Amino acid sequence: MTTKKTGVLLIQLGTPDSPSTGDVRRYLSEFLNDPRVIDIPWLPRKLLVNGIIVPFRAPKSAKIYKELWDLSNGISPLMTHTQNVVKLVQERFGSENVTIEMAMRYQNPSMDSVLDRMRKANYDQIIIIPLFPQYASASSGSAMDKAMDIIKKWWVIPEIKIVSQFYDHEGYIDSIVERAKAFDVSSYDKIMFSYHGLPERQVDKVYDDGLCSDQPCELEVNDHNKFCYKATCYATTRLIAAKMGLKEGDYVVSFQSRLDKKWIEPFSDKIIEQWGKEGAKRILAFSPAFVADCLETLIEIGGEYQEIFEEHGGEKVQLVPSSNDHPRFIDCVEDLIRTRM
Repeated sequence: MTTKKTGVLLIQLGTPDSPSTGDVRRYLSEFLNDPRVIDIPWLPRKLLVNGIIVPFRAPKSAKIYKELWDLSNGISPLMTHTQNVVKLVQERFGSENVTIEMAMRYQNPSMDSVLDRMRKANYDQIIIIPLFPQYASASSGSAMDKAMDIIKKWWVIPEIKIVSQFYDHEGYIDSIVERAKAFDVSSYDKIMFSYHGLPERQVDKVYDDGLCSDQPCELEVNDHNKFCYKATCYATTRLIAAKMGLKEGDYVVSFQSRLDKKWIEPFSDKIIEQWGKEGAKRILAFSPAFVADCLETLIEIGGEYQEIFEEHGGEKVQLVPSSNDHPRFIDCVEDLIRTRM
């Protein structure tokens, strides 16, 4: 039991306050204006995001978020699952002097408001955990950057500890493996591990010398590529596959949500299309980049990929739920905190 007064901040990506066009516009504007998300110079980014992407994308995205809200009883599933994690992790610490908080990198509850409350609580130490298993500058990096930007302005800065990634934590891996047990894996023709995509230039920036393609990212994690998103996605898959008894040829690693052709390949939607044309009927799809089900899992994989598959002769794309509030994921978060206390 610790004697230090400890505050823990769990950070998720974010969600609009509602599926209204106005709320979605505010969310997209904050998200896409982040220089770690769209990593181009300030002026072109502002012109692109505020002049083209947000005005045209907000109404379309609002319809998709409305579909997501309808699937989840009129609330954001990302918000619900994250709140459940906070509650369950807090229960693990009982009467210990530990308080679990959550914030969204974009929109609400905002990092500014939550960290201000944590500042006033006068903690001896603060542990920051971005809820992204694999490090990427556009997710984990952005959350840490924002937190440090806020905290550096405090007059009194307590001890700060940050978790940059946890893709290889056994509790996180087990939570996915346990979710898969709800399905008869042998009844599926194909197995896909689909991760959120990134522009190739963003994984290339991990390396001071050379490119991601110079590294054996599909095969191993080493001292050079240990913070390469592509390498840790493949490593995550190997860990899950090993626990499930899958061999290398039993599955494919792919990347979803791409915006153009210069993103990490192979592309999940193209793989789905190819499998349909080749006669596959049933696909089991994992999305281990997301610890909580959200638009990218429930709508993109569960809806859009289902439509693509059917169009090309397939029958069923079965999404394996994310970790959400699975007890083994709660074990993972608890352990991440305790090992830093």
